[in-house]
Amino acid sequence: MTDFLLHTIWIIPLYGLLGAILTLPWSLGIIRQTGPRPAAYVNLLMTLLAFIHGTVVFNSIWTQPTQQLVFHWLKVADLDLTLAIELSPVSLGALELVSGISLLAQLYALGYMEKDWSLARFYGLMGFFEAALGGIALSDSLLLSYALLEMLTLSTYLLVGFWYAQPLVVTAARDAFLTKRVGDIILLMGLVALSSYGAGLNFSQLEAWAKTSPLPPLTSALLGLALIAGPTGKCAQFPLNLWLDEAMEGPNPAGIMRNSIVVSAGAYVLIKLQPVFTLSSISADALIILGTVTAIGTSLMAIAQIDIKRTLSHSTSAYLGLVFIAVGLGQVDIAFLLLFAHAIAKALLFMSAGSVILTTSNQNITEMGGLWSRMPATTVAFVVGGAGLVALMPMGMFWTFQRWFNGSWEVDWWLLEILLFVNALSALNITRVFRLVFLGKPQMKTRRAPEVPWPMALPMVSLTVVALLAPLAPIKWSLWLSPTTPLVLGNELIIRSAVPLLLVSGALGCLIGAGIPLRRAWARPTQVTWRFFQDLFAYDFYVDRLYQLTVVAAVSWLAKFTSWIDRYVVDGLVNLVSLATIFSGNALKYNVSGQSQFYLLTILLGVSLLLWSVLNGQWSIMTDYWSSIATQ
Repeated sequence: MTDFLLHTIWIIPLYGLLGAILTLPWSLGIIRQTGPRPAAYVNLLMTLLAFIHGTVVFNSIWTQPTQQLVFHWLKVADLDLTLAIELSPVSLGALELVSGISLLAQLYALGYMEKDWSLARFYGLMGFFEAALGGIALSDSLLLSYALLEMLTLSTYLLVGFWYAQPLVVTAARDAFLTKRVGDIILLMGLVALSSYGAGLNFSQLEAWAKTSPLPPLTSALLGLALIAGPTGKCAQFPLNLWLDEAMEGPNPAGIMRNSIVVSAGAYVLIKLQPVFTLSSISADALIILGTVTAIGTSLMAIAQIDIKRTLSHSTSAYLGLVFIAVGLGQVDIAFLLLFAHAIAKALLFMSAGSVILTTSNQNITEMGGLWSRMPATTVAFVVGGAGLVALMPMGMFWTFQRWFNGSWEVDWWLLEILLFVNALSALNITRVFRLVFLGKPQMKTRRAPEVPWPMALPMVSLTVVALLAPLAPIKWSLWLSPTTPLVLGNELIIRSAVPLLLVSGALGCLIGAGIPLRRAWARPTQVTWRFFQDLFAYDFYVDRLYQLTVVAAVSWLAKFTSWIDRYVVDGLVNLVSLATIFSGNALKYNVSGQSQFYLLTILLGVSLLLWSVLNGQWSIMTDYWSSIATQ
């Protein structure tokens, strides 16, 4: 039975797709008598089957070597396009993470969207979402992964724009779709170039290809930069980071998946492409620069937000920036652990935030307070999720950072400084939000806020337990991530001081967040200096306005210029030909006399002119020929 489930592992992503298809009778309104809830139950059943199937296979393959299932898709002459599935602890662990969080998010949505009239459509989109994510987790094929990333972009657009009657939602969905498309198009160019340079269309072949097929420096640099572009958009990294903030206009259950595993899917593909980045130091440096700028910038943006979902979404970009740095340094194991620890903690934080939003009908944290006594399960979930995100012992992110600086990896002071900065600001941000939302006196909108119903409380409590047990995963996974990595005889001072400094930075961030004054009545400070920095951080360093003045303005000017060319040059030439035809036709109609001798005279004159022009050309050619002979 286990072997059968192992060889049919490719069915797991199809469970979600089947669930999405089975919801169509309710989504399209064909079945109305039962209401939309049966569609939710069907999709939940499919996700549960996927989770059980993946769990059985994951337990059986834990100690086995990596295997592959290859499906021949197109075979013509020498062309053999295959779709490969990778069976390894990494891929199946990623699949379990996708199925588990998707199951909890869909159960959570039963309570959160109970009164939504389009509940069936939402679950259909969630099933489509899950199918794309599960396929990316298992795929070893570049071609298949790109197609699944396109599915992910489409499902993101549909879920962000779920409440399409609201103008802000439509704008957010459009911006998210177009921003991701920019990265996807450049990624496609990189994949085509990669295949044309002799690389196989499987991720597992890239490492051997990178060692045996050196490319010119410029080519390898451009190839690496093109492959970085797709994950940059998917992971909301600078300069394609603004879409994730706007995507918070969508339903919160979809936001749970988006901020935990959807952004991780782009980073997962980036990690698999890592051998290509070793060909050029430029592409590796670009990863480090993008990750550093995003981690620092979005950490500052988060502390100035007053929308509870937006302040958490900027934190997502910051931690994915750390993943980019790890990949740029070639430390793939750390990148995997960062994704795992961040996904669980961030999913739990968004569940807690969604519970607060549902009970208060509000997202402004300055209008909340005193919820800890009214919503104990939500409060505990937020505390555990926040502790799992910050390097506080003994939570998951602490063990990830501890492994990063345990001597198995070559590190430098600048890396430690970035981690200290991000960790301190994350602790400050989580503490600030916790104080405003859960502590203090109850405000107008939180005085009668009850605890959420069981469909929301059950997945939230379950994930809280998982987050508390998550620290065991990095310790256990270290057995197969890099069991034979030699110790680095580098700067021992960094290795010895890193973990204590990280603990101090997290504690310092919590102390600052607990000590700063909170403004509930007004969100803006009175001092000009503080107001300037708050506006700078709150408006995302005015990056959107910079886009308006540069990229958008250039595209608008180019569109106006091409419109002018089309109207006055292309259409002008066409109109000139038509006018010439009309005028010549009107002029020739006066020559129609009905006399045959006049027609013969016209033909004779035309032939004479034609012969004269031909003979004149021949005569000039002969004259030039004889004159050249005479000169010789």
